[in-house]
Amino acid sequence: MERHYGWVIVAIGALMGCIGMGSMFSLAVFLDPIATDTGWSRAGISASMTVAFLAMGLGAFAWGWVSDRHGPRIVGLAGGLLLGTGLVLASRAQSLLAFQLAYGLFLGAAVGAFFAPMMAAASAWFDRHRALAVSLVSAGLGMAPVVVAPFAQWLLSGHDWRTAQLVIGLLAWAILLPAALLLRRPPVMAAAPAGAGAPAAHGFTAREALGSRQFVVLAATFFACCLAHAGPIFHVVSYGMVCGLSALAAVSVYSLQGLAGLGGRLLLGVLADRHGAKPVLTAGLLLQALAIGAFLPARSLGEFYAVAAVFGLAYGGVMPLYAVLARDYFGPRIMGTVFGAATMVSCLGMAAGPAVGGWIFDRFGSYAGMHLSSLAVGFGAVAIALAFPPLPRLREKRLEPA
Repeated sequence: MERHYGWVIVAIGALMGCIGMGSMFSLAVFLDPIATDTGWSRAGISASMTVAFLAMGLGAFAWGWVSDRHGPRIVGLAGGLLLGTGLVLASRAQSLLAFQLAYGLFLGAAVGAFFAPMMAAASAWFDRHRALAVSLVSAGLGMAPVVVAPFAQWLLSGHDWRTAQLVIGLLAWAILLPAALLLRRPPVMAAAPAGAGAPAAHGFTAREALGSRQFVVLAATFFACCLAHAGPIFHVVSYGMVCGLSALAAVSVYSLQGLAGLGGRLLLGVLADRHGAKPVLTAGLLLQALAIGAFLPARSLGEFYAVAAVFGLAYGGVMPLYAVLARDYFGPRIMGTVFGAATMVSCLGMAAGPAVGGWIFDRFGSYAGMHLSSLAVGFGAVAIALAFPPLPRLREKRLEPA
């Protein structure tokens, strides 16, 4: 029964990621109603997402450390409380600054609690099917735009934006807090947790791990990966319209990317279980870079669909593999700290990519520069991934006497 409880952890992690990430990204649905009702600038409202990404990165590191020391339950409860509180406070905000702080800081910190710590907790429950388990947790994040955003739009059809956000916040409390009570440590973590000065199973303390070559390569690859795809993801609707697609068609391209990402998470997760996370990650990063470049000649809707499907499969599929590699390199006892720190670095790329893409378009009147620079960064991510050192168990096998 114990070994099957890991799938319960996977389900809870996917649920938390879906509601948390969906609530944060539903700002796109609320943008026009908020601007119309309050007179706040769209740029100012959108800046809440930048704050949220930065808070998510810092939160992932901090919550990962807390999860390693005290278990995932307290982290899940804190994330649920923060998410509901942020939405309730944002729905009552009377100034743009108050809205930015409530929405950005609270929701970003909450999603940080749901992303790295839940993926770390799920991976620690599995020896077999580990990549698949982490991919399923990540798939919950991918489901966010399909679940929460349409629900927010339905609420807005009969209520103002303040009521809609208040309802989502109350539902977040009602769903997430009971779910968090089901979280628990895996059997492998039953012993005292490894702190910053205590060695983990792979011989690293948390402090040593964060200074190791393995972590530097992991974090640098994660950062370059996110910097490469963030701009093309965020600006794909605008780029499609610049290329002559209708607004509805351009939005459908964006939706297809998200759906392809769900399939990519499962496909690359299964392949990683069979062939190892490192070669599958490297191949996925190469496919991502090629797909970014393929956006440049795309003009018809069919071409956009084909490129978006490959791009979504690639960027969605590689995201869970960083957690798998963190587990393989550093073991379960300090994984929350290590993967949380890597996520913090990656969020800098996610925050910078859309801003850089927007600046390039404003400066040159074209998205070609964004795609070319993202293509170059994407190839850079592949090159960094090739520098991953051998996994611990592979080194041990090579050291065994004949």
